[in-house]
Amino acid sequence: MTKDTMKAIQIITPENIQITERTAPVAGKSEVLLKINYVGFCGSDLSTFMGKNPMVDYPRVPGHEISATIVSMGEEVPANFKAGQAVTVVPYTNCGQCSSCRKGRFNACRYNQTLGVQRDGAMQEFIAVPWQKLISDDQLSAKELAMVEPLTVGFHAIDRGRVTDIDTVMVFGCGMIGSGAIIRAALRGAKVIAVDIDDHKLDLARKIGANYCINSKTSNLHEALQEITGGHGPDVIIEAAGNPFTYQAALEEAAFAARVVCIGYAKNDVSFATKLWVQKEIDILGSRNATPSDFEAVISYLKQGNFPLDEMITRIIQPEEAAEAVVAWAANPGQVMKILVQF
Repeated sequence: MTKDTMKAIQIITPENIQITERTAPVAGKSEVLLKINYVGFCGSDLSTFMGKNPMVDYPRVPGHEISATIVSMGEEVPANFKAGQAVTVVPYTNCGQCSSCRKGRFNACRYNQTLGVQRDGAMQEFIAVPWQKLISDDQLSAKELAMVEPLTVGFHAIDRGRVTDIDTVMVFGCGMIGSGAIIRAALRGAKVIAVDIDDHKLDLARKIGANYCINSKTSNLHEALQEITGGHGPDVIIEAAGNPFTYQAALEEAAFAARVVCIGYAKNDVSFATKLWVQKEIDILGSRNATPSDFEAVISYLKQGNFPLDEMITRIIQPEEAAEAVVAWAANPGQVMKILVQF
C-alpha cells in the first residue's frame, strides 16, 4: 500500500470476500476524514455475503457499525470537531423531500442509503463522512463506540412500541438488535420476556435486563407466556428474529390491544390469520434504523457501565481474517453475537 492507497474488505460476489487496495479518501469541504478503529459485522453484512440482501449491488465494502478517530476536517466543518477525537457515525442518509422526511422521520427516508448496504461502507482504513453524521464522546472506549449503532436499532423499536413501565414486553431474537430492545424496555421499567433458541444468548439477555427467558426450542412458548402474563399475553412484542415462525407467533401470543413491532426481515413471505389482528385490535408497527435521540439514549446507557461489553463481543479479528470469520458465522449463525474487525 502507498500513502495514497488503503486496505479494504470487499465482498466481490456472494461468498467471495477479498482484501483489496483502494484509493484513500480526502475530506471534502463539509466532510471529516476518519481513521477506522473497529467496525462491527452486522446481520445485513452476512446476508450480503450469502447473496440474500436484495438492496446490495456487488462489489460492496460492508460495514456501518463504526468506531473511528478524526484525522482531518474540511474547511466548512464546525470548530468543535478536532483531530484526534473519538467518534461513531450515523450511517444513514436522508433526502429531506420524501413523505417520511417531511414528517421528520428521517430514519425511514424512502431514499436512504446505509453505509455498507446501498453504498460502500466502513470496512476500510479511512472513510470521509459529512460532519453532520458524527457523534463524538470521549467517555466511551473504541469498542463501545462500535456497539452504539446496533443497539440503537433495538432502542428505536421500543420507542415505536410506546413501551412504559406498566407493559410486559416480549422480544423475539436475542442477538444485538434484540439485546438493544431488551435493554431499552428494562430501562423504561417494563417487565421483559426474552425468547430465543440459544441458551447462551438467553443468559446474556438476563444480564442486560430480561426478567424471564424462554428457549422456544425446548419449552412450550404458549404455556410459558400464559403463565407469566396471567393468561393475557404480552402487551408489546418485538420481532427481531426475522423468521416466519416468530412473525406468526407474535400475532398469536399478543394480548388483546397489544402492539407488535417488526424489525426483522423474514426471508420468506408470512401468512397471517387476519382475524387475529382485527379481533385483538393489534397495532402492527414497522421499525427501521434509528433516530439521533436513540443514539443519545444508547450512549447515555453505555456510560453507566452496566453493559457486558466483553461478553457481547464474540470475536475481534484482523481484516485478513474476515473471510474465514464470515464463513464460520454463516455455518453457525446462532453462535455469534458480534464480530468486530480491528483496523
